[in-house]
Amino acid sequence: MSNNIEVTVADGIADVRLDRPEKLNGLTLPMLRELASVARKLRSDKEIRTVILSGNGTSFCAGLDFKTVTADPKQLPLGLLPRPWRSTNLFQEACWAWRRVPVPVVAAVHGHCYGGGLQIALSADLRVTAPDAKWSVLEGKWGLIPDMTGVQALSELVGIETAKRLTMTAEIISGTEAAQIGLVGQVDPQPYGAARALAASLAQRSPDALVAAKRLFDRTWTMSARRTFTRERWEQARLLLGANFTIARKAGLQREQPVFQSRR
Repeated sequence: MSNNIEVTVADGIADVRLDRPEKLNGLTLPMLRELASVARKLRSDKEIRTVILSGNGTSFCAGLDFKTVTADPKQLPLGLLPRPWRSTNLFQEACWAWRRVPVPVVAAVHGHCYGGGLQIALSADLRVTAPDAKWSVLEGKWGLIPDMTGVQALSELVGIETAKRLTMTAEIISGTEAAQIGLVGQVDPQPYGAARALAASLAQRSPDALVAAKRLFDRTWTMSARRTFTRERWEQARLLLGANFTIARKAGLQREQPVFQSRR
């Protein structure tokens, strides 16, 4: 373990922070492994309702620390090899593991959000950014392409021309601009506080419904309408038969705050 990922859990919210502030939370190979490991642990915790991803210090994440990552010539090629049981390599799994977490993941972005850091932010379900945060698909500056699942995320969020422009130019845009083109859903001068408020609000909803909504959108986004309708029916039937639907219905009728059971 790298000890550069800080995790606390309270009130059903997992607070996950990149913790290498002296290097703008630049990513090392141990940090990538730990990110994937933390996501896997949270995935199996039925008490978790939401997750917040953020960075300590002055930045969210300035991307890969190339000097550290390339220090051991043997480790980099190994990190690029896909794991057959997951279809991702180390770099990709550090991001995609957050897609596998069944509950909503909220990224709070401030300062630098470059390269691998941007791809981690895009792996969240929801994003809050400071207006003056700096976003960039910075791989293009080094003659590379985003290879930590960023192409998939960009294709879901922005049009193909915008995705190509960001990738080919490596231009740096503000948080405000990132919201304008669809990379981000909320701009706030205090992104962590806003993300925390959003996570707390989500934690008040039925955990079964949150999981079903995330699963439904993630699995049907590129499906045909017919297959999506089938999936909708299946998810809704499962919710209607669950205890948390009954709890939500009774609390709503009685105008009380529902107290939900742990997610399935």
